Amino acid sequence: MTEIIEPGTAPPSTNSTATRSARLSLVVACGAAFVALLDLSVVNIAFPAMARDFTDTTTTTLTWVVSGYAVAFAALLTPAGRFADVLGRRRVFLYALAGFALTSLLCAVAPDATWLIAGRFLQGATAALLIPAGLGLVLSVTAPARIGVAIAAWTASGGFAAAVGPAIGGALVEWFGWRSVFIINVPVAAVLIGLGLTIADTDTRRGERGLPDWIGTSATVLGIGAVVAAVTEGQQWGWSSWRTVLCFGVGAVLLAVALVRSRRHPRPAIAVGLWRNRRYALTNMTSFVFGTVMFAWLLAGPLWLAAIWQYSVLESAAAMTVGAITSMVTAVAAGRAPANWQRALGVTGVLMLAASSLYMSTDVWGTDPALWQAWVPAGILGGGGIGLIVTVLGAAAASSVPPQQFATGIGMNMTARQTGGALGIAILASVFAANPDNQLTAFHTLFAICGGIALAAAACALIPTRTGENQGETQ
Repeated sequence: MTEIIEPGTAPPSTNSTATRSARLSLVVACGAAFVALLDLSVVNIAFPAMARDFTDTTTTTLTWVVSGYAVAFAALLTPAGRFADVLGRRRVFLYALAGFALTSLLCAVAPDATWLIAGRFLQGATAALLIPAGLGLVLSVTAPARIGVAIAAWTASGGFAAAVGPAIGGALVEWFGWRSVFIINVPVAAVLIGLGLTIADTDTRRGERGLPDWIGTSATVLGIGAVVAAVTEGQQWGWSSWRTVLCFGVGAVLLAVALVRSRRHPRPAIAVGLWRNRRYALTNMTSFVFGTVMFAWLLAGPLWLAAIWQYSVLESAAAMTVGAITSMVTAVAAGRAPANWQRALGVTGVLMLAASSLYMSTDVWGTDPALWQAWVPAGILGGGGIGLIVTVLGAAAASSVPPQQFATGIGMNMTARQTGGALGIAILASVFAANPDNQLTAFHTLFAICGGIALAAAACALIPTRTGENQGETQ
C-alpha cells in the first residue's frame, strides 16, 4: 500500500519553493471556497428575479434552484474527499473548478426552470468536489506550524462570501440580470485554474486505491433528494398522496441502505465511524437542525423585501448586507474567544436567531416598510447569531477528530448543515404552497416555524458530552 500524505507533511523541497507552493495553494483553495459558498447567498438575492422570468413555474418548484445545489453539495462532500485522495488532490481540484465553470455556464443559459434546476444540481456536485480537494491540497503542503493560520484563512473565505454575497448579487442582478450571477463564475474559475496549474503536484504518493462506494453514494444523493421532494411538493400533491408517501418511503429506505453500507464498506459514502465520538455526533446533529432554520431564514429575507415591501434588487441587497456584516463580525469574535466560552457562544448564537425569527413573525412586520424599526434589529440579531454558531460548530467539528481526519470531519459537518438547509428550503416551499393567496400569513408562519426550530437547535447545543472526550476516540 502506498504511503498517505498527512496534513503538514509536504514533500521534500527547498524551503522557498515549499513556502511559495503553500501560499499559492491557500490562495487558490480560498478562492474556490469563496465562489462555491458565494453561490448560495447570491442566488437568494437573484431568486425573485428568477421567479419573475419563469412565471409558468410555481415558487414551490423553483425553490429547487436553491435546494438542488444544497442536496448535491451535501450528499457528495464525504465521497468527494475520497476521490481527491485516490485520484490526486490537485487533479480533482482543477477538474472540479473546470466543472464548476461549465455548470455555471449551463445555469446562465438555461432556457427554462427545468434546465436551471438540473444545472444547479450539477453545480452543487462540482462544488462538493472543490471543498475537500482544495482543503486537502492546502494541508498537504503547509508546514505544521502554519496549519492553524491556513485553516483560519480558508474558513474566513466562506464568511467573506456570505458578507459580500448580497452586495455582489444585488449589483449583478440589477445591472446585468440574474444570469450574470452564474456567468461571473466562469472567468473567476479560469483565473483559479491558471494559478492552480502553477502549483507543484505533490500527489506523488497516493492513498489506498479504490474509489468511494458508488452504491452508498448514489443512495445518499437519491435518498436526501426524495425526502426533500416529499416535503417540497407535499402540499401540492397532498400529504396523504401516493407520490408524497412514496417519496418519503423511498428516501428513508435509500438513506438506511447508505448508512448500513457505510458501516461495512472500506470506503464508505458516509463517514459513520466519526459518529462514535459523542461530541462530534452532537455537533453534527446541531448543525443539521441549525442548517434547517438558517437556509430558510436567509432565503425568506430577500423574498420578503421583494414581495411585501416591494424593494428593488439593490435596495434588497443593501438591506441584506446588515445581517451579513454582523455575521462576519461575530464570527471573528467567536474565533478569538477562549475555548471554554465556545458552547455558551454557540447557544447564544442560536437563541439570537430564534429571537430574530420570532420577532419577524409578529405584526410589527407588516406591509409598510420598516427598515430601521424592524429589519435592522432583526438582521443584527439573526446575522450575529449565524456568525457565532457557524464558527463554534466548525471549531467543535475540527477539534473532535484527529488531525489526519480533519478534512473528512469538516466535510461531514458541512454535509449535516447543507442537508438541514435543503430540508429548510423544502419547509419554506411547503408553507408558501399552503398559503398561496396570503403571502403575509405565509411569511409569519414560516418565521414562527424557524423560531421553533432554532430553539430546538439550542436544546441540541446544550446536550452535555462526556468529560474528557477527545480526538482519539474517533480513530
